[in-house]
Amino acid sequence: MSDVARLAGVSIKTVSRVVNDEPAVHPDTAERVMAAIEQLGFRRNLGARNLRRGSTTGTIGLIVEDVGNPFYSELNRAVERIATSFGRQVLTGSSEENSDRERELALEFCARRVDGILIVPAGMQHGYLVPEMRAGTPVVFLDRPAGDIVADTVLVDNLGGTIEAVTHLAKHGHRRIAFLADSPDIFTAAERLRGFREGCVRNGIPYDESLVAMGTPTPESVGEAVRGLLTGPAAATAVIAGNNRVAVHLLRALAHAEHRPAMVSFDDFELADLLDPPVTVIAHDVGALGRAAAELLFARVQGDPTAPRKVVLPVHLVARGSGEVAPT
Repeated sequence: MSDVARLAGVSIKTVSRVVNDEPAVHPDTAERVMAAIEQLGFRRNLGARNLRRGSTTGTIGLIVEDVGNPFYSELNRAVERIATSFGRQVLTGSSEENSDRERELALEFCARRVDGILIVPAGMQHGYLVPEMRAGTPVVFLDRPAGDIVADTVLVDNLGGTIEAVTHLAKHGHRRIAFLADSPDIFTAAERLRGFREGCVRNGIPYDESLVAMGTPTPESVGEAVRGLLTGPAAATAVIAGNNRVAVHLLRALAHAEHRPAMVSFDDFELADLLDPPVTVIAHDVGALGRAAAELLFARVQGDPTAPRKVVLPVHLVARGSGEVAPT
C-alpha cells in the first residue's frame, strides 16, 4: 500500500479508502490509485483485513473423497453456488479415503480460520474436531455420518434405495442377484449391503453370501468379481452395482460378455442413459445433497443454536432397460 500511495501521490489512508470502496474520494484521485494498483499488481490481503476487523475469513472448507469423481465434482459445484450466495469462497481437498489425510485437511482448514467445514468422512474418529467446534467452527457431515461425535449430518436413503433395487429385479423374475460394492468399512457401502439383505428378505430370496463382492473398486477387482459371480451353472442373473464407480468398472468387464445380466446401479452416472441397453439406476439429486449441507452449515455460521440435525434425502428408481432384462 505504501508503494501504491507513493506512485499515485496520495496517502496510505486514501489507498485504503479506494480499495475498500469507501466514499469521500475524488474520482480523479481514485482513478490514479487504481492505475497505480494495476501497474504494481497490488492485491489486498483479505485474510489480514478480515482478521483486523474481527470479521470472517470469507471461506469454508469442503473435504471429499476424490474431486476427480464426477459425483464429488457435482457436489462441489452445488456447495460453491450456496457459498457464493453468502459471499464465501470454497477451499476443497480430497481425502483419498484416508482418515489421516481427512484429519490433516480439516485441521489445516481450521488453522486458516475458515468459517465452517463440510466433510465427507473417510474415517470413524472425529474427536479431533471437538475443540474447533467448541471454539465456534461449525461442521456438517454429508453423504456419511461422523463416527464418534454428534454433529449435523445430511445423507441419502441408502437403505431404502437398495431395497427398491432388489424388489425391482425380483419383480422381473430374478432370484439370484449379485451385489458389488465398495469396502464395507465405508458407511454408504455398509448401508447399501444392509438394504440388499433386507430386500432379499422382503422378496423371499435367500441371502447368499457367495453373491456379494465388496472392496475398493478397480477394473481388476471388479473384473475378477464378474468372473466369479456371473459365470458357471450357479451364476447370478442380475447384479446391483453399489455406486457409480463400481457400475463403470462393471460395464467395462461385461463389454464383451455373450450374455449380460440385468443390472441396476446405485447412483446415476454420465452417459448411463445412452448405453445399450440404457442403465437402470437408483438416482438421487447430488446437487440437493450439496445444497442441503451447505445451507445447514451457513445456518450455523449465522448463529442457529438448535440441536444437531440429521437430514435424509430421498432416492428413486429410474427404469431405463438394463434392470428390466428377464433372467436367461
